[in-house]
Amino acid sequence: MPSFSRPLSRLALPALLLLAAPGAVFAGDHHCRVPMADWQPRAAVQALAEAQGLTVRRIKIDDGCYELDARDAEGRAVELKLDPATLEVLKGEIEEDDDRHEHGHGD
Repeated sequence: MPSFSRPLSRLALPALLLLAAPGAVFAGDHHCRVPMADWQPRAAVQALAEAQGLTVRRIKIDDGCYELDARDAEGRAVELKLDPATLEVLKGEIEEDDDRHEHGHGD
């Protein structure tokens, strides 16, 4: 299991997401049931994302988990669902570059 005490390389983020996917499927519906007293602060989520080379657009709470919307160094949208106590990636997705142009930003 990856440790978040030190930054991963940018190449490690896609690999991390691939490794997280099977665990996310095993976890079922992606609901986090962690007492608020055990949650990491939002600043820790922000720091984790920045250490991975991500630019944070939004951090919100969804189904009791942190949900992070960010952009990677190549400008691709990255969505992560994190366990609020451990900041372990439960679910993740990286959208390809051409997806950015489907929302009315074209020429």
